[in-house]
Amino acid sequence: MNNKLQTLLIASLIFTLPITSQSAEKDEHAHEHDTKEQVEQDEHDDEDTGIELSDEQLHLAEIKTSVLQYQVMTYNIYAQGEIKANDYTSYLVSPRVDSVVLKRHVALGDHIEINQPLVTLFSESMVEAQASYRLAASEWTRVQQLGRKSVGGKRYIEAQTNYEADMGRLYAFGLSDAAIKTLATSSKRLGEYILYAKISGAVLSDNFRQGQRVESGGTLFELADENTLWVEAKLAPSMELDLPENSIAQVKVVHNTYLATVTQKAHTIDPVTRTRIVRLLVENSDHKLHPGLFADVYFVFETDEKVLAVPEEALMRSSDGDWMVFVEEHGEFKGVEVELGRQVGALREIHGLPAGTKLVTKGAFYVASEIAKGGFDAHNH
Repeated sequence: MNNKLQTLLIASLIFTLPITSQSAEKDEHAHEHDTKEQVEQDEHDDEDTGIELSDEQLHLAEIKTSVLQYQVMTYNIYAQGEIKANDYTSYLVSPRVDSVVLKRHVALGDHIEINQPLVTLFSESMVEAQASYRLAASEWTRVQQLGRKSVGGKRYIEAQTNYEADMGRLYAFGLSDAAIKTLATSSKRLGEYILYAKISGAVLSDNFRQGQRVESGGTLFELADENTLWVEAKLAPSMELDLPENSIAQVKVVHNTYLATVTQKAHTIDPVTRTRIVRLLVENSDHKLHPGLFADVYFVFETDEKVLAVPEEALMRSSDGDWMVFVEEHGEFKGVEVELGRQVGALREIHGLPAGTKLVTKGAFYVASEIAKGGFDAHNH
């Protein structure tokens, strides 16, 4: 009896196993088929992902669209700037020998003319130089009156050489031609001398007091011809701009705008501000500009060829960090990924869309929010 029962059980298992296996295979096949159909359906749904907005929504959100078109772009690059004195037309007034300030004749901010008296000084070294010149001038006058034959060639040359040497020393000390010529006959106290303006312009600095002792080479005045001034624009060291000499830029100071030309580009980075300096020249015939004023500098550029560009506010970040814009097709808005190009003023060059595409240029954030409310990924991922 036991043997018959065992035989029946074994036979039952043999017939049951293939059926179970075949059933499992069918179930797995069906699951794979359903999954494939679901994926295809999801992909189809993704392709159709978008959102329609009512006229009321478009109005309330102030959504604006425009057709993407190729165009040559004129744009500005901004840089902070400062008005500087034109060092090529400026002049530093300084004594060429240790001196004491006796009297100033001009003050800070004064507009002066060429050959105008600036300051009266006194110097011990000037006493010796002026005294020596008086003697040399007197001797040279006497020798000339007697004649070369009478005094002999040696004395004649000696007198001439001493006179010219002493006059040259006075020139080196900063005396003018008029001051030297009157020195031989003047009864003015020796040691006093006046420094005169070498240029017409404005007094930019005068950091000294009467009675102060000033060493040779020390600056008394800084004079500047303000008809032309420098503008120093500060650019980020990483910013690469093609700025050939004589390029035009706009300089705005307060409410006034001036045209300036590029004259020089620095090849080194300022160690303090960590910026690269571009120097421009600006005309200042009306004398409204003054050194020390801050300025806004706008370099004007134009693209070499036509480009596709959109406002910055038209660009949005997708969930995976890519840049995208929202395209309108038949009243439906969809997110489309794009690649960014160069900055062209307030616009940004883009790649990845054909010309003629209608896209959102204002209100992109609202469109993205509405798409997100519907549970869709804004860029069809």
